[in-house]
Amino acid sequence: MLGIAAALASIFLLSAALRHLPVGTAYAVWTGIGAIGVTVIGILFLGESAAPLRLALIALIFVGIGGLKLLPA
Repeated sequence: MLGIAAALASIFLLSAALRHLPVGTAYAVWTGIGAIGVTVIGILFLGESAAPLRLALIALIFVGIGGLKLLPA
């Protein structure tokens, strides 16, 4: 039930973002946040690897999301 509620909230927030952002930017941010979130949950709660290279690559996703903020809408 929690997963369904989170998915619905996520789609609702994406649709709200689409009112103010281009589709490509909104979708890239949405998927990036999802990828980072799932990776962090995997590391913290499921015992997945926190190897430095893996963390560096996740940081690159984060930097990419931040870089999209620098572009004009």
